[in-house]
Amino acid sequence: MSIQHRTTTRVAPAQDAAEAAIPLGAKVLAALRIVMGLTFLWAFADKTFGLGYTTSPAQAWVNGGSPTKGFLGHVEVGPFQTMLRSWAGADWANWLFMIALLGIGLALLSGIGLRLAAIGGGTLLAFMWIAEWPPARQTSSGAASSSTNPLIDYHLVYLVVLIALAVYAAGNTWGYGRQWAKLDVVRRYRWSR
Repeated sequence: MSIQHRTTTRVAPAQDAAEAAIPLGAKVLAALRIVMGLTFLWAFADKTFGLGYTTSPAQAWVNGGSPTKGFLGHVEVGPFQTMLRSWAGADWANWLFMIALLGIGLALLSGIGLRLAAIGGGTLLAFMWIAEWPPARQTSSGAASSSTNPLIDYHLVYLVVLIALAVYAAGNTWGYGRQWAKLDVVRRYRWSR
């Protein structure tokens, strides 16, 4: 008596097949996009609600705190330190900073407007690099600065990441980048992609 073994093959649903067809590089860029989006959204949430990491509840924006006063108010390096300190706590600076954090975070998380996110985020990160001024070895009071590299710090690394995500359309994978790109207004104004 012989026993026949039947092998069955599972037919993958169309969604599983589509997921399997996504190149590994596109998945890695999508994961990087999501992580960067969460980074910006976390900064927004912590500054808004004072979650106790870099912002205490008493310093939360919703409790009358200033999202820019702590960072800009303590700038002690670089050629723009006086100007940047004068911006600390200004309503316009607070609103621009917080809108930028929220907008960049949402754009990255959803995968839409990555070129705009790269421009806005790049500008924000460049200003933050200028405020920390990594080329300085000493602060204006003569104390050692906390710079570990005269050119490259995390602000520039994040800036390059934002550019790469926009250039490689990282919003098309696990995001709404393809749908966004099909909108008439986005087709007309390609910089908004």
